[in-house]
Amino acid sequence: IHYKYMENISLTIKPNIGLGNLEFDMPIEKVIELWGESTELETIENAVDEATLVLHYEERGCTLVFEGFNPKLTYIDILDDSMTLFGEEIIDKNEEEIIKLMESNNYTEYSCENEDWGEKSLSFEKANIDFFFENDELISVAFNK
Repeated sequence: IHYKYMENISLTIKPNIGLGNLEFDMPIEKVIELWGESTELETIENAVDEATLVLHYEERGCTLVFEGFNPKLTYIDILDDSMTLFGEEIIDKNEEEIIKLMESNNYTEYSCENEDWGEKSLSFEKANIDFFFENDELISVAFNK
């Protein structure tokens, strides 16, 4: 039943705004109302007397991070076959194709970095979005406001 609920969820990545019907700064209660209960809830204690809450939606390869005293959505990490960006499915795009897509939508400045653990990150600071590749295959998209 839970997976069926997720089938109709839009996974359109909207730089600096959110994902589908989720928007950054949305309270955690509203996100659960829209997406249902998560597969896993993780709490990360911070030094500042407030916790970071992490919801994992395994069936969508999606992790949502909430921060603050009244937890608000601040960060999204996703890998799903149906995720789209600027109207295009991106799951099968390589690094060069992602760069072209971003440039055609006025995000022309980016940086690349080879991570110690073997991934390559492609970052577009103006869009607050990072694409992670392994062997030129997209393995994760992470973004925030």
